[in-house]
This record gives sequence, C-alpha cells and structure tokens, in this order.
Amino acid sequence: MKTNKLWFGFIAIIVVCFGILGFYGHEIYREKPPVPEQVIAENGTVLFTAQQIKDGQNVWQSIGGQEVGTVWGHGAYVAPDWSADWLHKEAMYILNEWASKDSVATFDDLNEEQQAVYKVKLQKMLRTNTYDNNTGILTVPDERAAAIISVSAHYAGLFMNDPKL
Repeated sequence: MKTNKLWFGFIAIIVVCFGILGFYGHEIYREKPPVPEQVIAENGTVLFTAQQIKDGQNVWQSIGGQEVGTVWGHGAYVAPDWSADWLHKEAMYILNEWASKDSVATFDDLNEEQQAVYKVKLQKMLRTNTYDNNTGILTVPDERAAAIISVSAHYAGLFMNDPKL
C-alpha cells in the first residue's frame, strides 16, 4: 500500500512539473520577439528584410554558431555574447557621431555632464519601440541606421576573415 502512495506521488509530481514546463514553453513561444518583414531607416532605406534575417539565422546554425558565440546570452560560458557586443558597438557609434557634431573627436572626450545627456538621449532612442504590428515594419532613426550599417560591416568582416579587423 505504501508503494502505491509513492508511485501516485511520483506520477503527480511528474504531471505537475511537465504541465508547468508546457505552460511556460507555450508562453515563451507566444511572446517571442517578432521577425520584422523589413527594417527600414526613417529616410526609407531598407536595411534588411525578414528573409535576410532568416537566412542569417540559418547560416549561424549551419556553422554551429553556438560554439563561436551566443545570442541573447544563451551559452555565455562557451563564447562571447554577440548581441551585447552588437548593441555596445551600435551605441558607441551613435554616441561618437553625436560627439563629433559637437566638434569633439569622441564621446570619451566629452565631460561627464555632456556624456550623461547623450546617454539619456541614447536610452530613449534604443528603448523606443518602433515596430508596427500591422505592417511588420521596424523603422529606425537615420542615425541608428548608419550605426547598423557600420556594425554590420564590422561583423561581415569578422566572420569573413577580413584582414583589416
């Protein structure tokens, strides 16, 4: 009789655990970030399309991308997190462009107060959701589009063995 209670308890725990796992798995799938149909600059320049994003994902998977770096921190013990690196490079590009408009060579040459103003401005730019659910288009400011183009060129060179990098 005691064995039956243990088996019943074991089965109940398994059912509850897999139920929770299934529920949250479904929620993750349902709430996943959308793949935009197009990413465009405010000036109308198409930066990339959904098909290019999917092709990039396929290439990443085909080369065993998880062994050469991570995306969104998954597997960070194995290699660098490329998404964090991308965001850092994009942010520094924008900050340096703003600094150069103030006749300063780089963002690091600004005083702390000026840097703080630019950092707040950058946070607002990067955190503003410009994805249109109806059209599937993600529109980015022109200055961010320039940063995306620059960082894309960096990564293309990095993964294509550009000797200049």
